[in-house]
Amino acid sequence: MTGPPEIKSAFNAIRAIDYTIILVRDSTAMRGFYENVLGFPIARELSQGWIEYRIGANTLALAQPKRLASDQLTPRGAASLQLAFKAGRNDVDRCAAELTSKGVALMEPPTDQPFGHRTLFFRDPDGNLLEVYAEI
Repeated sequence: MTGPPEIKSAFNAIRAIDYTIILVRDSTAMRGFYENVLGFPIARELSQGWIEYRIGANTLALAQPKRLASDQLTPRGAASLQLAFKAGRNDVDRCAAELTSKGVALMEPPTDQPFGHRTLFFRDPDGNLLEVYAEI
């Protein structure tokens, strides 16, 4: 009788990404963007340097870097991450219209991609690449 397959790494036991932290350059602008432009409600605020938003089953946190004093911020003009937010097909276009009405420049308007997604790309105030997509 054979037992369960052997786990090759302790990291194979991880089942989900629990939260994502964006290390922010301009916490005031970033907070305003995620709350007022994207409309994400605050889940909790542990300090001025740590704010959490609940998005579906995940937590997105904005944090001022301080864990490692030697860490350098990503230079302006270079994205440090890309976040992809899943939505319904019609919601991609609604999000684009809402962003445009709030003065947010779109990097790419809603586009049907050959790999089966409808995508919308834009940036947050720190230059991170954000995507809203739907499966089509």
